[in-house]
Amino acid sequence: MIKEIIKSPVFGVTVTLIAFEIGLFLQNRTKSYVVNPMLIATSLIIIMLLTFKIPYQNYNEGGKYISFLLGPATVALAIPLYKNIDLILKYRMAIFVGILCGSVAGILSAALIASFLGADKTIALSLAPKSVTTPIAIEISNILKGYPSLTSAAVIITGIIGAMMGPEVLKIAGINNKIAKGIAIGTAAHGLGTSRAVQEGEIEGAMSGLAIGLAGIITSLIIPFIVKMIL
Repeated sequence: MIKEIIKSPVFGVTVTLIAFEIGLFLQNRTKSYVVNPMLIATSLIIIMLLTFKIPYQNYNEGGKYISFLLGPATVALAIPLYKNIDLILKYRMAIFVGILCGSVAGILSAALIASFLGADKTIALSLAPKSVTTPIAIEISNILKGYPSLTSAAVIITGIIGAMMGPEVLKIAGINNKIAKGIAIGTAAHGLGTSRAVQEGEIEGAMSGLAIGLAGIITSLIIPFIVKMIL
C-alpha cells in the first residue's frame, strides 16, 4: 500500500506543497527573506528522500507536474510588463545595456572564478550559464558540452541566493532606483530572484520579469564567443 502511494503522482505534489508551506510559515514567523521558502522546501524534500530511501523517480512522478506549472507562472509575468510598457519604452536603451552588461558579468564571473579555483574546462563551461532560467541554461550547457545536472544545481543556488540577498546587497551598494533594482535581480537571479522582486514592488517585478527573457536570449547568443575567448 505504501509503495503504491509513493509511486503515485499525488505523493510528489503533496510533499512539494507541504514542504513549501512549511517554508512560507517559517519565513512569515521570522519576517526574514534569508529564510527562503524554496531553500527550506528543497532541503526538506532531499532529507525526506534520503532518510526513507525513496527514489527520486518516484517523487518526480508528481514533482514534474509542479515543474510544468512554471510555464504558466512565467507567462503571468507579462501582466506587470503590460502595465509598465510606457516606462519600459522610455528607458529601453538603458534597460537593454543593463541586461547586456549583467549577462556578460554573469558569464565571466562564473567561468573565471571556476578556472581560478582549479576547476577543469567542462566544469567552468557548466557554470557559465548560471544566471539564466533553468530550461535555457540546460540547453546552453548541452551545446557547450558541459554537465547539465551541474548547471541546473548552479542555476538553483544562484536564484536562491539572489532571492535571499539581492535587494539587501543593492541597498548596501546605494542602488535605490526601482528600474535598476528589477533589472539587476532578474538578470542575475532569473525566476527565483524575480519572485522576490515582485514582493519589492510592481516596477521591480516587471523589470525583473523582462530581464529573465532578454538575459536568456542575450546569454544564448554571446556565451559561445565569450567562453571561447577566456577558456
